[in-house]
Amino acid sequence: MTRSKILILIPDGVSLRNFVFSGFYEKAKVNGFEVVFLNNTAFDLSALGYQERSLGRRKLHWLTDSFKNAKKRVELNLYKKQFNDEVYEKYWFKLRNKTVKTTVKNLISKLLILFFNSEKGLLFLRKKIKELESKTDYYKESVKLIEKEKPDVVYCASQRSVLAIAPIEAAKSLGLPTVCFIYSWDNLPKSMLDVETHYYYVWSHHMKTELLKYYPFVNKNQIVVTGTPQFELHLEESFLLSKKEFYETYNLDTSKDYFCFSGDDVTTSPQDPLYLRDFAEAIRELNKKGQTLGVIFRRCPVDFSDRYDYVLEEYKELIVPIDPVWKVYGNAWDSKMPTKEDSVLLSNIAHHCVGVVNLGSTMAFDFALHGNPCAYINYHYLNDGIAHEKGVHVYEFVHFRSMPQKTSVVWLNSPDEISSQVYEMLNVKSRSIVLSTMQWLNIVTEQPIATTSDRILNALAELIQK
Repeated sequence: MTRSKILILIPDGVSLRNFVFSGFYEKAKVNGFEVVFLNNTAFDLSALGYQERSLGRRKLHWLTDSFKNAKKRVELNLYKKQFNDEVYEKYWFKLRNKTVKTTVKNLISKLLILFFNSEKGLLFLRKKIKELESKTDYYKESVKLIEKEKPDVVYCASQRSVLAIAPIEAAKSLGLPTVCFIYSWDNLPKSMLDVETHYYYVWSHHMKTELLKYYPFVNKNQIVVTGTPQFELHLEESFLLSKKEFYETYNLDTSKDYFCFSGDDVTTSPQDPLYLRDFAEAIRELNKKGQTLGVIFRRCPVDFSDRYDYVLEEYKELIVPIDPVWKVYGNAWDSKMPTKEDSVLLSNIAHHCVGVVNLGSTMAFDFALHGNPCAYINYHYLNDGIAHEKGVHVYEFVHFRSMPQKTSVVWLNSPDEISSQVYEMLNVKSRSIVLSTMQWLNIVTEQPIATTSDRILNALAELIQK
């Protein structure tokens, strides 16, 4: 019996984590699928024994970036007007004129925004992007590769990669069904649907509602709720070290319980070193009152700066840095690639720490799956770095509106509150916080998490049989 064949486009590191380093590939084999990866990353999948293909010349049409940037701004302008909500302005990215080439591209984008800032104009921009990418050598090479591979379905692991447009349009031209996975919980309100396919696989019914709301050209029958493989590894107990092994591996003090401080990137949280300082100071104060606590510092995987160094030095008796296990293949921000070892490391940190502190990330869910609570930093510093105010702009973003109640996390509204809130996380509220976070997670992604890959594969099997 011939096995069904899936050609999976892997555009970026997150896609690697979701469909290469999760249990997806092994489950696909068990279920009788042949999986071939069209790998657009620098990571060598053949070293893992996986079938991979690559296209040597992955070059966009020279106008695509200009049209994409214009489409994004027009889409956000329309959201702002349609939903009467200023939040969509916060998703605008400034067009930076770093070189003559980018200056020309940005000028074209601005002209396109000026002339096509309407529903009809948006339709033109969307159509034109696909037309432009279908004229490239990259598109022609994609057609040849797909004709040679003869897959039953082409599956794109990220909806925001413009480099996936040409292969997807090539598959369509050959009459093949195409599917796109919405890879992040926050992307849809941001105008980040750049790849248009026959079907869309989403995390949850909440995300399905978002997809229909923001992209009215998508029909509800095109959407399948599958969940995300992002969290599957947390349920694989075979990857967990014992507490003794974990402490020995990372030279931790066996007398201490550790919190994790999870860093954000420079753009999202430029004041992160101040937050780490404040948290370490609060832990120091708690230890003076009889607690025995430490801090594991996990930096953002794409942040290789030295901005934390002075804090790590000042609190070296408390803070143990455990760096993410990512591989660097170049200088660009998207040249840093995750590894399966890092997914295992994160799972162990979430399991063996007593809680996590950061600024608004899905770490809340990672830790809740191991029964541990999360605190979100919710204040910002003014110019002098001493005076502070409650609130951080990221919590105004649309994806945080999925939070069913404010008790889903602990809110650290000022440096002065940290020690008391941490004490309550340890001694009073831990269980109730985790239960509340899990209620939020149930909204964000389909349950049960352990069978996410099975749901994706079942949906693909049904599609192939149509």
